[in-house]
Amino acid sequence: MSEMLAGKVAVVTGAGGGIGRGIALAMAAAGAKVVVNDIGASLSGDSTSAGPAQQVVDEIIKAGGKAVPNTDSVATRASANNIIQTAVEQFGRIDIVVNNAGNLRDRVFHKMSDEEWSQVIDVHLNGTFYVSRAAANHFREQESGAFVHMTSTSGLIGNFGQANYSAAKLGIAALSKSIALDMARYNVRSNCIAPFAWSRMTSSIPANTPEEKARVLKLQKMEAGKIAPMAVFLASDAAKDVTAQIFGVRANEIMLFSQPRPIRSVHMSEGWTPETIAEIAAPAMRHHFMALERSPEAIDWDPI
Repeated sequence: MSEMLAGKVAVVTGAGGGIGRGIALAMAAAGAKVVVNDIGASLSGDSTSAGPAQQVVDEIIKAGGKAVPNTDSVATRASANNIIQTAVEQFGRIDIVVNNAGNLRDRVFHKMSDEEWSQVIDVHLNGTFYVSRAAANHFREQESGAFVHMTSTSGLIGNFGQANYSAAKLGIAALSKSIALDMARYNVRSNCIAPFAWSRMTSSIPANTPEEKARVLKLQKMEAGKIAPMAVFLASDAAKDVTAQIFGVRANEIMLFSQPRPIRSVHMSEGWTPETIAEIAAPAMRHHFMALERSPEAIDWDPI
């Protein structure tokens, strides 16, 4: 076992399988005591079970680590508080929060229901806020702590049929930046990972056409466990100077994402009119317009 996270206590949400499971196991292997949070829900949210969280805890204990399960939902303030409280009650403190819990309700935008919108926003964006907020006071009082949030290229770049998921994931990137700014004075760091990995969530991606089948085949080569080393690094003291960043992890690649900044400016001394914008400003900026593309089109090379 590594000692990179020795003495630290971590909460990993959505840790019953896939990426979250890999992170929980890696945190424990690096010496952290881990709260394995998972409500054990199906992708549709129809049923829940304590089994997945307990199974990961059993794996950690069998390997010589320390962990406890938690089955509270991230989607309400009260239940999110319970997740963090489990860490404090069982292990005496909280040092690391990995906001990984997620769900999908994919639907083309003009057919998306209010419920499909709310269910995804509640888990991804609100859940990230609630769990982070529950840990924030502990981090402030001890003047240390690390947040690792899962964003997605669906939000950073774009994707079909995921307006709810994309909005939540881009919101998480902005939330992470705000946390980093507000809590830097307390030595609290906040970073995002955009993971590329085949998991239970991505297994719902359709594979009907030859193009879709080829895309899924590439995804299946990207192991969920490959995300964990970056999460462990960001949670460790080795990353004490790393905050407000967005990283991508895809198989054996690590990417650093840019963040929005002005790329072109045009000036009209007497002020703009709609007509002069159409005649001068828009043509001057058009060369710099972002293409209407999805994540697979922007990141179009095969996994390494």
